[in-house]
Amino acid sequence: MATTKDALFNDINTQQDQSSSGNSTGQRDEVLSFYLAEEEYAIDILRVQEIRGWGNVTRIPRMPDYVKGVLNLRGSVVPVIDLRLRFGLESIEYGPTTVIIIVTIYTNQKKRDMGVVVDAVSDVYALSSDEIKPPPEFGGNVDGCFLKGLITKEEQMIIVLDIDRILNSGELALIQDMPNQQQTS
Repeated sequence: MATTKDALFNDINTQQDQSSSGNSTGQRDEVLSFYLAEEEYAIDILRVQEIRGWGNVTRIPRMPDYVKGVLNLRGSVVPVIDLRLRFGLESIEYGPTTVIIIVTIYTNQKKRDMGVVVDAVSDVYALSSDEIKPPPEFGGNVDGCFLKGLITKEEQMIIVLDIDRILNSGELALIQDMPNQQQTS
């Protein structure tokens, strides 16, 4: 019997195969949605490499609290970030639905994988580009640079995140070079 995580991972693989082989129809964007503190968020599905259940990671001393550590992913050292803590939300005990989503991000014309811990995966949505609305202007001291847009599904708002900006901000510069330093020493 396949779990929800397995079913979503199979959907992701199928959709990535279709996209890479040119079989996708029209100009549709596909996103993977997930939950943090009962709010639904989404990221570009083409950035998702893998969804894994929560497992132990190797802690790295003197890192911010949202940096949970690193994991070995087929020989590569992958930093793991807790998005709840990254967004300043209350920490919770990880449960059976807690997963690590391995995503590809781009930094200074380089590609790298990072893991993000979320409360649960939700769904895969295929959207036309006009269904993703631009984020509102907040003004003042509110930083909305992590927002890529908003989706309305059945009267619920889903926040589409710019994963590159979340994982490339200044505070994360420390961990961006961490695996490279470990591999070269």
